[in-house]
Order: sequence, then C-alpha cells, then structure tokens
Amino acid sequence: MRTRAFVGAALLCAVLVSSHAQTGAPGVRLGELSWPAAAQRLAEAPIVILPFGAGAKEHGPHLPMNADRVVMDYLLERALESADVVVAPPILHGWFPAFRDFPGTEVPDPGVFEAYVREVGLSLVRSGAQRIVFLNTGIANATGLPISIAAREIRVQTGTPTLVVSWGDLETEETEALAEQREGGHSDEIETSINLFLQARLVKMDLAVQDYGDRPEKDYGGYAPGLFSDDPADPAYSTTGIYGDATLATADKGEQALAIMTGEWLRALEGFAGVRTRRGE
Repeated sequence: MRTRAFVGAALLCAVLVSSHAQTGAPGVRLGELSWPAAAQRLAEAPIVILPFGAGAKEHGPHLPMNADRVVMDYLLERALESADVVVAPPILHGWFPAFRDFPGTEVPDPGVFEAYVREVGLSLVRSGAQRIVFLNTGIANATGLPISIAAREIRVQTGTPTLVVSWGDLETEETEALAEQREGGHSDEIETSINLFLQARLVKMDLAVQDYGDRPEKDYGGYAPGLFSDDPADPAYSTTGIYGDATLATADKGEQALAIMTGEWLRALEGFAGVRTRRGE
C-alpha cells in the first residue's frame, strides 16, 4: 500500500511539474487539470478566481454583445501569467435588469443568480479553495449586488475570505483623464476603445453614436438604479442602449485603459493573497 501511495504521489507531482513546464505560467485553469492535480492546486494556491462576464448583453449598435466577456478573458490571462491562481470556469449568464428590453441572455431573477454564484463558490470551498476572488466585469451596483451577497454568505458560512472586484474598482483618475466625452457609463468612449483594442473586427465604428439620454442632473445622495427602456413614455427611453460618446473611441485609448485596469487587478490579487485564513495561512 505504501508503494502504491508513493507511486501515486510521484505521478501527481509529475503532472503538476509537467503542467508548469508546458505553460511557463504560475496560474492554471481549473478545467485543464485532472482531479488529483486540481485537489492539490486548490489546496495550495493562495487564490481561486471565480469570473463573471456577460456572454451576451447589449452594448449599443456598434459593439458586440460579448464586450464584458472579452475584458474578463483578458484580465484572466494577465492573472494566469502573473500570479499563483486557479481560475474556475466562468459564469457567462447573469442578472441584467437595466438591459432587459434589449436582446441578450439573462437570468432575470436576482435570487436565482445569487444562489447560482453562491453554490459554485461553495463547491470551490469544498474542493479546498483558501480564498475566492469574484471577478465581475459588470458594475458594482448591478451584477455586483447579487455577487456580493453570494460572497458575503460564503464568508459567513465557511469562514473563507472572499473578495469581489468589479469594473469600477479597476478604474482610476488616470482612466478618467483618457476620456474626452462629457460623461459616460455604458458602451461609451472608454468601453468602445477597449473593444477596438481587443476585437476591432467586431466593432462597427460607422454605427457609433453619442447618446447622453435625457437624464436630469443629480445633485443629491442615494443610489438611483439606471435603465435603458424601450418604452417611449419612459424617461429612460433609449434607442441606442449606450450612455456616453462612442464616436471618440480609439484603440490607443483602449490599450491605455486596459493597462490601468490590469495594474489594479493584479494589485488586488497580490494584496488579497496575503489575507489570513482560518488556517492561519
């Protein structure tokens, strides 16, 4: 029995060494590991990333609906190249009430979406994850809300440290300085620029528009949920589904914006990797 155990352990080590040698990167994708290798990596890696990015959500008449996902994929690649992380398979369908009147794929019940994210996260904890980072390429006050509830429940139920990193967490004053538009928020100058850098062949700049909607200025506190309505009687009526000026976008701005986001993303991973767990690690 000892011999068999020794041989098994040796084979497992060989698998792990081979995986590192083939990729040359410190991070791994969970789905590319065998279950014995996954068991060891989940127990050893400081961070497991559970990524979320909409696979199909409206982004105006000029951008493909995969705009959130391609940013998610880009950030995950940078994490895999730079950090000792395990990246779980992504969640591509989520809760998008602001865009419900447009084509796309949605889980319209926020409770169902939150439960789904929570159960996937709990499965990672049961498999040995020490810390979980939820990457959300939506915004904190939208898809980030149910994801944050899931993260908090996992923290309370299991003691596992969790962190939610949303799009806005990765923007800085430098990002704002890149923009020439009056203001923005969705499929705007910056997001269009990022897509020009990542997937220019799918961006139709001849259809890009400026659209600031008909929103009154808000000079008071509180969170007012946004909406892109297809009802002409609704003050939030939108024929484009964007907010900002996409006509000002350039690939160069997109490259710079992504560099800023990547730096903030890797800084968050590095910092959170040092957060203590119940095991004291």
